[in-house]
Amino acid sequence: MIIDQNENLAIITQENASVIELVKKIETLYPKFKNNNIIVNLNTINKISLEDIIEFLRLSNQHRAAKHSFVIVNEGVDTDKTPEEIIIVPTLQEAHDVIEMEDIERDLGF
Repeated sequence: MIIDQNENLAIITQENASVIELVKKIETLYPKFKNNNIIVNLNTINKISLEDIIEFLRLSNQHRAAKHSFVIVNEGVDTDKTPEEIIIVPTLQEAHDVIEMEDIERDLGF
């Protein structure tokens, strides 16, 4: 797991751990970046299952309830089958765009 943290953004890139191990590591280190927007880059995984994505549901809900963005990046996920509470985009640029839009919405009081 590689963590690239700056200002109010933490980008977590999965290296070789399983998704379940990655989620456990993120939960363990969560106090380190709980006040940041989080991007979880899973593009190193070619085939990711719906069950793998659902592993992030609790963490995503917790982080979004604290008024911070939580975005997963993976181009191989069928977003039609994933829970609406989890934001998944195919590229890092789109993840940055989502966070920018959500920041604007929060500033406007939504």
